[in-house]
Amino acid sequence: MAGDLSRADAVWSAQGTTPDAIEAALRELVTQRHSENGGLVPARALNMIAFVEAPYAGEIANRLAGVGRYHASRLIVLSYEPKRLRLDARAVVSTDSEPAAGEIGLMRETVTVEIGARHLDDLVTIVDPLVVTDLATLVWSPHGHPEAVQELLALAQAVLLDSVDEPSWREAIVRACRLREQAYVVDLAWLRSIPWRERVAAAFDSAPMRAELEAIETVSVRYHPDSTVAALLLVGWLASRLDWQTSRLSAAREQISGKARHGESAREIAIHLEAAPEQEVRGLQSVAIATASGRRIGLRRGPGGLRARSRDGEGREREWTILGASRGESGILGEGIRQSLLRDPTYGPALDAAEAMTP
Repeated sequence: MAGDLSRADAVWSAQGTTPDAIEAALRELVTQRHSENGGLVPARALNMIAFVEAPYAGEIANRLAGVGRYHASRLIVLSYEPKRLRLDARAVVSTDSEPAAGEIGLMRETVTVEIGARHLDDLVTIVDPLVVTDLATLVWSPHGHPEAVQELLALAQAVLLDSVDEPSWREAIVRACRLREQAYVVDLAWLRSIPWRERVAAAFDSAPMRAELEAIETVSVRYHPDSTVAALLLVGWLASRLDWQTSRLSAAREQISGKARHGESAREIAIHLEAAPEQEVRGLQSVAIATASGRRIGLRRGPGGLRARSRDGEGREREWTILGASRGESGILGEGIRQSLLRDPTYGPALDAAEAMTP
């Protein structure tokens, strides 16, 4: 049927439509809302393409709604149902509030396009008219479908993934490395470790503690069984930042272990990674670092935040809680969207080091 416009809700929908018709409807919706309130202007920072399986489209919509101010300026949801033959679409222009005279409010556009297997070869043709020209574009496929991501990379400069969702952690490392050759990669598994990396860095921030970096002897990490990649990336981050010489680790059952060497002194660092089956949420459970002088630094997940523990070379111990260290899954997703507009210089080297250590 022909598209219809709803003045009250700034919503358009159509069955059996075309990409050009969808794009024209979006322009009309934006024009309509601006004519109703001259303070409303379209947000123009980021396109986001989300390729989702139709039965989970509502769940993904809820996740994206929870990212708050990090919501993409234009969100294009490709709702995939293999047997679908017709191209249906719905477009919405939304605002947080109606700006008063002299104020400015942002309009964000969401378009959902329902597609089937017959459309997979035409993904670029379908999406190209819908992305805002000259804006950065992020592609995300939370249910896998690497072939769809590969097609959409022709339009995107960044790809959002979650390495813990891959079939195996070895495949996750390989896929992230391959994607990084084609686009900027934002990995939610990496972002979940931000509080851990921040606290480890802070522990060695003082001048006396910086000298201890060359004396690190052991690094131990425990993690949810699905989060092996997160543990490897954390150790990869240490290795890349501290110029360790790395080699393949060994894997046996739920443990990964091996050694690295300090770049200049060739001092050995023992690396031990172990799954923690008792942990209920994905991510790291604990990190422990020990130095040759007898210092010990430990972090572990606890109620309300991370529980930190340190011991100096003379055996004096201190323990405290770092409140609010966890951002929650909606916070992590929002940070992932934000990171697509930035460039984290530490992820690539950490990924390369993790790949070099992968058993």
